[in-house]
Amino acid sequence: MIRNYKFRTFFKWLYPGMRVKRWGFLSLLGLILMVVGVGGVMAYRGGLTKPVIFVYYANILLGITLLVLGFKNMLVSVVSLILPHRDGNLIDILYQKRFLEHGPKIVVIGGGTGLSVLLHGVKEYTSNITAVVTVADDGGSSGRLRQQFDIVAPGDIRNCLVALANEETMMNQLFQYRFKQDTEFSGHSFGNLFITAMTQVTGDFEKAVKESSKVLSIRGRVLPSTLEKVVLAAEHADGRLTEGEAQIPKAGSPIKKIFIRPHNASAAPDAVRAILEAELIILGPGSLYTSIIPNLLIKDIREAVVASQVSKIYVCNIMTQPGETDGFRASDHIKELVRHTHPHILDACIVNVGGVPVSLLGKYKKESSIPVEADTQAIKSLGYGVIEEDLVSATDHVRHDAGKLAKIIADLLNLQRAGRP
Repeated sequence: MIRNYKFRTFFKWLYPGMRVKRWGFLSLLGLILMVVGVGGVMAYRGGLTKPVIFVYYANILLGITLLVLGFKNMLVSVVSLILPHRDGNLIDILYQKRFLEHGPKIVVIGGGTGLSVLLHGVKEYTSNITAVVTVADDGGSSGRLRQQFDIVAPGDIRNCLVALANEETMMNQLFQYRFKQDTEFSGHSFGNLFITAMTQVTGDFEKAVKESSKVLSIRGRVLPSTLEKVVLAAEHADGRLTEGEAQIPKAGSPIKKIFIRPHNASAAPDAVRAILEAELIILGPGSLYTSIIPNLLIKDIREAVVASQVSKIYVCNIMTQPGETDGFRASDHIKELVRHTHPHILDACIVNVGGVPVSLLGKYKKESSIPVEADTQAIKSLGYGVIEEDLVSATDHVRHDAGKLAKIIADLLNLQRAGRP
């Protein structure tokens, strides 16, 4: 019975529309020609005229050509059947599946647009990426879904999933699509709604993120730093307390201290495990107080980063953020990061030394945002290394150049593997 099943399964390859038969027959023809050619040469080696020898050798060459051509196209057909959404050459698919999946284990910690930019570049070097993302967002679509469905905020998770997606596909655009009509869906992104619906179906947010990762076929994985519905709060210089990530930058007073409620929120176990197994840990880029530090306020996350013996790199923002880091230099970012966590939370800092286009400086100045000064000596005096680079990528907004940032990270890994700090 088992033999009959296997027999029937084999003959399914001959069904119409499989796009395998033609290449299989071509390979078979090539094999026959090659065998005939080799057999003729071996059998009549001593008594053949030159024209006959030429025919046999031509058979061999033609047979090899047809065998290789048929086998290659048959393999491409099989791969396209298994992975129909992937375009491109077979070698590109094999590179992504084989080379990248053996790449270095990198953990990035943060949230927001900055982290998405970093992930977009790093995924070209390795598929072993773990993004540990804050879930404290309570504004916009994420905030509304959080209140209505009692789930952790999906917004930053969604952005990271799209950034790690294997290719730019219609599904990626769909996940980022935001409803604009004046309806109950107004302001919601489809990705947030999808993750919310998946959470309701599976009954587990972490599982919902994993299933969403499969839909987008991402390189790596995205993990929430905690599965608890934490609330971000801040104490300001004027003594006021502000609660909620969306409200903190609007307080109009410098942040004195940032903290989460509950204070003893537990970390997602997979996030801690990924940090301890990482070959490189990257903090940021992103909002210092509302994207990066909130992850590190979770005790197990913070202690895992501090305990790690690999290089820990902080990527400093290019522009200051109104309501959070007004007037901050690069060293001020590091001081606040250390003050809220631990001196061993980082080893070095990547800072931008490139200029921001004049056309954008005016736009950002209206929003009370200016370029972050790369005060390298001040950072070194704190005991941390500095990596300087022109990282500006400017279109309508100032962002980090994903390619340059990823190249720096790849170079750091090479140095680390060579035993050079």
